[in-house]
Amino acid sequence: MINLAVVNQSTVVNDADASAITTALQTQVSRDFFPVWGVDAKLTFLPKGRTVPAGSWVLAILDNADQAGALGYHDITPDGMPLGKVFAKTTLDDGGAVSVTASHELLEMLGDPDINLTAELDDASGRPAKFYAYEVCDACEDDQFGYKINGILVSDFVFPAYFESFRTAGSTQFDFGNHITAPFTLLAGGYISVLDLANLSQGWQQITPNRSDREAQVKSRARIGSRRERRTISRDRWIVSWYQQKAANT
Repeated sequence: MINLAVVNQSTVVNDADASAITTALQTQVSRDFFPVWGVDAKLTFLPKGRTVPAGSWVLAILDNADQAGALGYHDITPDGMPLGKVFAKTTLDDGGAVSVTASHELLEMLGDPDINLTAELDDASGRPAKFYAYEVCDACEDDQFGYKINGILVSDFVFPAYFESFRTAGSTQFDFGNHITAPFTLLAGGYISVLDLANLSQGWQQITPNRSDREAQVKSRARIGSRRERRTISRDRWIVSWYQQKAANT
């Protein structure tokens, strides 16, 4: 069982709302996510000023993004523990729900804490052709596909079958909301990151619903702080954020 502390350091989300979000996230993890992904966690809400217990993963609710354009992301603390960041004010300014960003970051942190898992897609001869980032919320991340727990909106997420290329359209359930109909397909507002072995010089590319694999071969710079950018940088070159520095000094 993973022990995970939800820490509220935001000025735009009060402790009561952050606590309610934590309760909804606990239900989502244990009731919805754990049965299909086999990963469970015990979430503990920590109001402003509380110290994070040793050995706990952290989901921090902050105000403004410390990386341009990021609503949230996760990385590793100086002690090697997974750390998720939710930028509440940035999310609200973008018209999104803080609870959905929190849900997104939490589930993706649980699904791939080291940000290094991929799904292999082979060519017709059975040789590896592409690798897709193992991100469980990106393909269906738009708020319109979320669902409510205790009146709080949380993110949709994909099932393991989503990353299984042998599955045929409509053969099984591919996401919790049952919106996705086939492996490696995207909902409106979603995306997926792919590494094409035939075009390694292009690095990781981002595909959106209106952008094909072929179009993705045109190099586009990864958003700073995004998982796609972090996958291209070895961990020893990651830049320590303000929250990590604060955590290391407490």
